[in-house]
Amino acid sequence: MRSGFVSIVGRPNAGKSTLLNALVGEKVAIVTSKPQTTRNRITGVLEVPSKGKRPAAQIVFVDTPGVHKPGTQLDRRMMQEVHDALETRDVVILLMDASREMRVAEKAESAELAEKAESAPEPSRSKGDWRSEDEFVLSLVRKLDCPVFLVINKIDLVRREELLPMIDSLSKQFVFAEVIPISARKRDGLEMLIEKLVEKLPQGERYFPPEQFTDQPERFLVAELIRERILMETGEEVPYASAVVIEQWEDPAPVTGKAKKARPVKGGGMLEPKLPVTRIAAAIYCERDGQKAILIGKGGAKLKAIGTGARKEIESLLGTRVFLELHVIVEPGWRESRGFIDTLDWRKQLEDMAEQQAIEDVGE
Repeated sequence: MRSGFVSIVGRPNAGKSTLLNALVGEKVAIVTSKPQTTRNRITGVLEVPSKGKRPAAQIVFVDTPGVHKPGTQLDRRMMQEVHDALETRDVVILLMDASREMRVAEKAESAELAEKAESAPEPSRSKGDWRSEDEFVLSLVRKLDCPVFLVINKIDLVRREELLPMIDSLSKQFVFAEVIPISARKRDGLEMLIEKLVEKLPQGERYFPPEQFTDQPERFLVAELIRERILMETGEEVPYASAVVIEQWEDPAPVTGKAKKARPVKGGGMLEPKLPVTRIAAAIYCERDGQKAILIGKGGAKLKAIGTGARKEIESLLGTRVFLELHVIVEPGWRESRGFIDTLDWRKQLEDMAEQQAIEDVGE
């Protein structure tokens, strides 16, 4: 058997979380059209059965925040998550957005033509300038001593005749172990990607039980589902200035006896028992009163829409009915507060909960 860690890195909006979900077959990372949706390292576990000469394998994928030049304390924490993921890995996937690469190439070509046609007093942006963001990503993988796969995503958004020159150009940037074009959204090319990854993984035992598909606790997943709905329901600066903290979590009481069983009803058919209820209270943090007003909306309409959309996703995750209570708190400048950002880390949350439980046990 083979097993190992595969870190997925790339620019914001390259489709890293979409790829992770498609590979694992479960929603372990939230996905929106807005850049910098992912703020933490997110683990997804894939069990690969043996097939012909291919051995069975367990691939532990690690999704990371989009690589960008940090501006706030939150940005710096996000980039630290990227560096941490690159330290403990067996293979790295560098994910590129084919549609973006086409736009960058077209802009660079236009800039070059403009430079030749005009002798402007100020120079136009050169091709190198247009690709500076790609260069920033490549600078990270050039330091690695493990196999790096160049995976070109969203090939369904470009013409086939445009794809080969793009692959050729990107392949010259680094000695990649593999270059694989895919469409994560359409699941095109994923089987080939899995085959090649298994070939590069070392022999070893499983890191997680076969039935486990992530290491994230339910509390973090629920907070992320609420934040996903905020990203979808609001615009401009609000999504990036928002954070979600689960304040209370009450698991449903065990259902016993007749309550578990379906009952016959008059006229035929069966009445299914009601699912138990999980009660969750969460705080949505923002930085300004104006953002709070947007999150709440007129007469509370926006907050209700966020709660309704999130509750459906949470019920699907937990398999219970959910009573979800949301409220909004203004925390000025939280993105620059290292202490506050620490409280958002689910690993830190688990440590704090364990310490609190230990204190309570000693008290008893």
